[in-house]
Parts: sequence; structure tokens; C-alpha cells
Amino acid sequence: MKTNHLITIRVWGDFACFTRPEMKVERVSYPVMTPSAARGILEAIFWEPQMFYLIDAIRVVKKGRWLSFRRNEVIKVISVDSVRTWMHDPEKVVPIQAGGGTDDGTQRNMLALQDVEYLITAEVRTTPLANRSDDRVEKYLDEIQRRARQGKCFHRPGLGVREFAADFDWVDSDPDVALARRAAELCHLPNQFNEDLGLMLYDVFDARERAHGFRWLRTEEIDACERDLDTALVSLKNGEQTKRRKEDSANRRRWTGKLIKPQPAFFHARIENSKLDCHPDRVQILTPTIGGH
Repeated sequence: MKTNHLITIRVWGDFACFTRPEMKVERVSYPVMTPSAARGILEAIFWEPQMFYLIDAIRVVKKGRWLSFRRNEVIKVISVDSVRTWMHDPEKVVPIQAGGGTDDGTQRNMLALQDVEYLITAEVRTTPLANRSDDRVEKYLDEIQRRARQGKCFHRPGLGVREFAADFDWVDSDPDVALARRAAELCHLPNQFNEDLGLMLYDVFDARERAHGFRWLRTEEIDACERDLDTALVSLKNGEQTKRRKEDSANRRRWTGKLIKPQPAFFHARIENSKLDCHPDRVQILTPTIGGH
């Protein structure tokens, strides 16, 4: 469904884990999907630097059941230096050994959800990078609809974690109508879920920052920068030209838009009539001060 730049996607899966950040080692899921997880699913289906999503609401079709189990996790990470070494000589790098019983792995508990289903409604907006004539919201709405209908995605979306794959489908009707229809098919009331969830993670990237957009420079843009540099250096001596080229190579920006750093933000989550309101214009988003009191 797309109305006033709003789209709705139905997602479901056998397992889900929307990890609470306050749990340091073992994963414990929130009772329902977080806005950041919803955004991740939509961006897996379609995303371009010229547009971004604002999660409007998450409707709970099937809340799921709690499920506790143990799984193997890796306790080490690959360093950047190891990656660079591997690029030149793979034999000098010792790979991380995943799986039970290895030195690099361990078993940890997970409290997850089983058999969940949601309706994600999001607003599609463009960024300042949409500066070409065909960079219109309508174009992106049509592309999202086409890909969702055909089951296409850039990578398989996950329900909180990658190993819990999400199935998805396009919703033609109004989300409230779709919720009522699915509730009737499942033989329960469409507004049966009501719960105050307290403080919930909203996202790790501020929507106001994402509105600036980010993309790597195109080949023709990089070539234009190099031509401008050649023109600027033509009157200099060879030694000065070499020095300026090294400085330019070290400092030249290869991207445009705004590079943002992750910072967790939270909101007070309430499910009312099976709907979790998430739009940043309607909910108060709290960003904790690192190191503050």
C-alpha cells in the first residue's frame, strides 16, 4: 500500500530476536520488532542514497512465543590489519574458527521469539542528493512496490539477526484493513495486543542525520576532481606538484552527503490496538549523553 508516500510491507518468520542493548553477553529480545529492525528490513529490499525511510508504525499480527536455547557464537573479530595482510598473502592469516568446541567460539543463551508477523508502514522521503530530474519520490515508491511484489532484495532481510531470515510481501490495502483481514484468518481480534513496553531502542542512526544522505562519488565526479587538480597544478614546479598530489590523495573526500556515527536513541514504546506508533514526528526520541549523569 502506498498513500501520501507511505508504504506497507508484511514480514514474517519462524524466529526473531530484537536484542535489548542493556544485555551485555547473552541475547534477550524485545517483545516486538524495533523501528531500527524494521528499517533494516526495508533497506534490504530497496535503498538508494537519494532516499530514506521513516518508520511510521509497526502493527503486530502475531506476537510470537518466547523461546530459549543455546547457540554457538564467535568471541573474536577480524582486525583491519589482518584483512590487509590477507589481501597480499592469505597464508599468513589465521582464520577465526567458528562452531562449538573451538578456541574462538563459545555457547551462549538466547531468549528469542518464535512465529512472528508484522505489518511495517514507513514514509519514504528524499535526501538533498536527489538532485537529478528522475530522483522523484514516486519513482522510489514504484521501485519498492515492484521489488516487494517480486520478492527481490539486495540481501535477505533478517528479523533482528541475520540467521533469522524474514519473508516479506507487498500490502495493497490500508494497513488497518490488512491487519483486520489477517486477524480474521488467524481467528483472533485485530486489536488484541495492548502493552506498555517501556523504554525501547529506536535506532542507532538519527533520522535527522540520515536525511542528509550519503553516497560514494561517481566515476565521472572523481575524474572531474582530478581534472580540476591538474588545471590548478599546471603552473607549479614538479616537486610542488608531487607534494600537492600526495596531500590531495590523503585528504580528498571520496563521498558526498553526511557521514554519521552510530549513537543509540530510545523511545517509550506502547502497543495500542496491536499498533506500535513509531514516527519520529509523533514520538519523543531520547538520546542519552555519553558519560553524563
